[in-house]
Amino acid sequence: MPQILIKLIEHLQADDAGMPELAALIAKDAAMTSKILTVANSSAYHRNARVIGLEQSLVSLGTDMIKTLVISESVFQTFSSFPHSGSTDLRGFWKGSLTTAVIARDIARQMEYPHVEEAYLAGLLHNVGRLALLATAPKEYAFNFMARDDEDLCAVEQRTLQITHSEAGAWLIERWHLDSFLADSVLYHHEPIARVESAHPLIRVVRLAHLLCFHEDQQQAIEEAGHLCGLDAEKLEQIVNNAARQVEKSAAYLGIDLAGADDIPTPTAYAAPMVDPVQQRLSEEVRNMVLVSEMGQTFARQQGEAGLLDAMTRSARILFDFENAVVLLENPTGHALHGTATGEQQQRLAELVIPLNKGGVVAEAATARKLTFVSREGSPQQALSVAEEQLFRILGSESMVCLPLVANQRCLGVLIGGAPAWQLASFQKRERFLQSFGTQAAAALETAISERGHTRRQIAHVAEEYREASRRVVHEVNNPLSIIKNYLSVLDGKLAKREPVVGEMSILNEEIDRVGQLINGLADLQPTESSRVTDVGRVVDDVLRLFRATDFVPASVQIVVRMQEEPAEIDGDADLLKQILVNLIKNAVEALADGGKIEISNRGHVNRERKLYLELVVSDTGPGLSAEVLANLFSAVRSTKEGAHHGLGLSIVHSLVKKMQGLITCRSGKTGTTFEILLPARGSTSQVAGVQTRAMDSV
Repeated sequence: MPQILIKLIEHLQADDAGMPELAALIAKDAAMTSKILTVANSSAYHRNARVIGLEQSLVSLGTDMIKTLVISESVFQTFSSFPHSGSTDLRGFWKGSLTTAVIARDIARQMEYPHVEEAYLAGLLHNVGRLALLATAPKEYAFNFMARDDEDLCAVEQRTLQITHSEAGAWLIERWHLDSFLADSVLYHHEPIARVESAHPLIRVVRLAHLLCFHEDQQQAIEEAGHLCGLDAEKLEQIVNNAARQVEKSAAYLGIDLAGADDIPTPTAYAAPMVDPVQQRLSEEVRNMVLVSEMGQTFARQQGEAGLLDAMTRSARILFDFENAVVLLENPTGHALHGTATGEQQQRLAELVIPLNKGGVVAEAATARKLTFVSREGSPQQALSVAEEQLFRILGSESMVCLPLVANQRCLGVLIGGAPAWQLASFQKRERFLQSFGTQAAAALETAISERGHTRRQIAHVAEEYREASRRVVHEVNNPLSIIKNYLSVLDGKLAKREPVVGEMSILNEEIDRVGQLINGLADLQPTESSRVTDVGRVVDDVLRLFRATDFVPASVQIVVRMQEEPAEIDGDADLLKQILVNLIKNAVEALADGGKIEISNRGHVNRERKLYLELVVSDTGPGLSAEVLANLFSAVRSTKEGAHHGLGLSIVHSLVKKMQGLITCRSGKTGTTFEILLPARGSTSQVAGVQTRAMDSV
């Protein structure tokens, strides 16, 4: 609140306040002095000679006009600087505020309320909460800012923002610590008439003024509110008629253009329909996974470390609605974080250093490798280091989100996003999304940093391996994403019929977890051995259930499963086997465009080179593979399918089988294609190969 307005209120509440005190107060404010001189020298006030000095101007204007000008100009200057107020049509808002203020002042005079200027100020501020909500939540409140000011608007505000404009305005005014009922008059200006019957006069004045300005059609409510203020219908009509002329006159003196304000539509308040929370969560998860997958490809395409850092900060600002974003990288010794010269204020960022051994929220986020949220208001002054205070000033934000960039158990740096403090709660709900983004960014950053080393040829080879792994992961992510998309449509149908969706939810959670594992494994270029035991029959059943439930397999394609009665267990990860089968079955379905049969069979145990395997066969009756594909069977080939990552399927299958320490062969002809997969049987590494061997086709 402007100091001149606070001082003015103190003077107005003093019984002996007069012209000398007003003159001394106004003389301290150059902008207000200029406004007074401008109005005093307008055609409405000066007669023959030009008024030169401030004292002459004050005498010319009179006490009432001076008070009106000081109060109005202070309020307009203060709230016209609110965020988004410059891009919003405020003519209707200010006309309503001025009209309410003028009416409130005249009501106060009729009631002989001792502080009529306080009533004027209360009327002027009674709807300022709407500006506060627009500044805080512009996307959610933009439409309702122009809506009709009634109880329906308050209900919509409470539902969508959990606060009404009355509450927001009162909260704002309470922070000015005035010895007045000003905040209460703003808070209760939508209360039922019966509730304010015995309230303070200022509350009753503002309630009546609001009704006369915005709800002239509610005659009964106006009569009841007028009765509480001791005013009959004739006096109220006179007050309203006088208000129009006074508002027009005041607006001209203040330089506020109200032309066309009455033509601005005031629609009924609107709240978007409630979204099913389960559907919303699934949609957000799928959207986030797709976005992270796209970010991985974007980062992989960047040339050089500077380009990657620019892409990271730009993507973070877009995805998470950060006001600003910077990256601090760990120095070669691992003892400090230093700024990178990207974006705005490059010189300051390049010279910013935060030691890791001195503590502080940013340093702790890096050393603990933990996502951290920091609010400048919520942190004691001594808890922030000088470097962190500098960082706050560089970002120009009230709070920071510190996202460690961790690759292969090493923190390469911290991405820091600036945001308003009120958004921290929404960031905390998106922790998984932030961490997945950090994983992708860190993996790409690790590659970029390694390219600066002395052994450039070796590092280039590793970078190519990573890019290949990225393409493979993106290819593999498309399979569960397709399943999730199809299951969402199934879920929509079941929810509409109110049928149980426990099974579908379980499958969706499994597929979401599988996508997360694929993305998190993006930076893991080295195959890892697994000692898990997997039931092959159960994995086959799970995969077929996924395809059939989502109508991915057309009616013209028949899938036959032939499993032996004895247990079919292997040493290996079930998720890897699931990926292998999904790729092979998906390729087989696409090959059978005109229909046909797919057969999945377990041919039992096979001994090869003194090691026991389980043989799993996937075959189809399609047209067979082309000569070009057969010539480069398990390498990435140019596919006839659309998309950047098609043609990788068989190479991915080969790498997954190899990762499981298995073998794969293929036979293909005009009658179809058969893939024979040998997977290590359970306990095969410790058993003596004493079973009967079966002839194997040469690879």
